[in-house]
Amino acid sequence: MPPIREMLAETGITEQQWRVLRVLAEYGPQSSSTLASRASLLFPSLTRIAQTMHAKGLITLSRDEDDRRRQMIAITSDGQKIIDEKADRALGIVVEIKQRIGEDKYELLLDILAQLDPDNSEGG
Repeated sequence: MPPIREMLAETGITEQQWRVLRVLAEYGPQSSSTLASRASLLFPSLTRIAQTMHAKGLITLSRDEDDRRRQMIAITSDGQKIIDEKADRALGIVVEIKQRIGEDKYELLLDILAQLDPDNSEGG
């Protein structure tokens, strides 16, 4: 989406990396499989993206204490800084989308996307 790409141009992160940071900022640390689902990424893609983000210092990777096979991912202060610095512009993009498609269609879009959330008990 061009407005998001423009917003992220100076940060050096991709739209997919932005989605990962947004999900981590909203939901906190989580397993890689949950994060992949919430960020609408295929698991193999998230694995590759997470390695890049870890190298940039935007996220941490660790093993779940209860299940060592499960990888946990969390946002770092550098990752949170990007979210904080771009929050106003991201909100402006949401406002622009609402103006374009209307409030009702925007809410419908959010409802449909929520059905993809693995923690959403109401979704299909």
